[in-house]
Amino acid sequence: MNELTKQSEHLRNEALRIATRSYVPYTGQQEGVIILLENGDLIPGVRVENASFQLTIPALQNALSTMYALQRTDISMIVSSIPFTDSDLAYTGGMAEIAWEMVGASLLLVAGAHIPEAGTFIDPARGENLLDVSREAALNAFIPESDFPVGSAIQTSDDVVIDGCNVEHSDWSKIICAERNVLSTARSYGLGQITTIYVSCPKEPGGTPCGACRQVIVELAPDATVWMDRGNQEPIAMKATKLLPGHFTGNVLKKQ
Repeated sequence: MNELTKQSEHLRNEALRIATRSYVPYTGQQEGVIILLENGDLIPGVRVENASFQLTIPALQNALSTMYALQRTDISMIVSSIPFTDSDLAYTGGMAEIAWEMVGASLLLVAGAHIPEAGTFIDPARGENLLDVSREAALNAFIPESDFPVGSAIQTSDDVVIDGCNVEHSDWSKIICAERNVLSTARSYGLGQITTIYVSCPKEPGGTPCGACRQVIVELAPDATVWMDRGNQEPIAMKATKLLPGHFTGNVLKKQ
């Protein structure tokens, strides 16, 4: 068995394992993706659905947005628990700085990249001060389209703090905001209930979550308190359900 086959089989098993963390109440279609970095570090991603179907975050996009938030881009390979979709391949195709090689239906290689032995998942945990963490996360934003950085930090019921940033794409429909980035990362890592969310928009201190993020927040973290950075002023807080009065619950949608 060559190294590529050995590593890809191991990572596919890992992708199948983490796929059980998917949030898929509407389709039941679990999906997991593992990014193998050149030093052997791993980054997970799972499918995160939403009652507003178009806001669903595919596992591949979840993993790649987590990767940017972790300040890593040294991809060796990406393995999925299921075949990559046309939408997945359109996403990677828009990453013009990377030359991809597709091996089978569920394995993407970076041309010429070293294939290391798979190690462990990167620990996403950050410091304890959520305001500072959200501000620092904004520095990691990948924003070639807008030049508008946003950072977000969450705390879970098990006292873990992680962060996320906005990650842009030439296809604007594939852009992910900081809040959705960090919420989907929490799902990929199997973390506890989200209790607190911070959002920082350094170029617009009065900024608040966009409508799409509000819909995702209220579904994935309905009991959370959302704090909005106000620059030199004190941050303001609001309960997640107050962010989007009369939000679409999806209660009448078909579920699996």
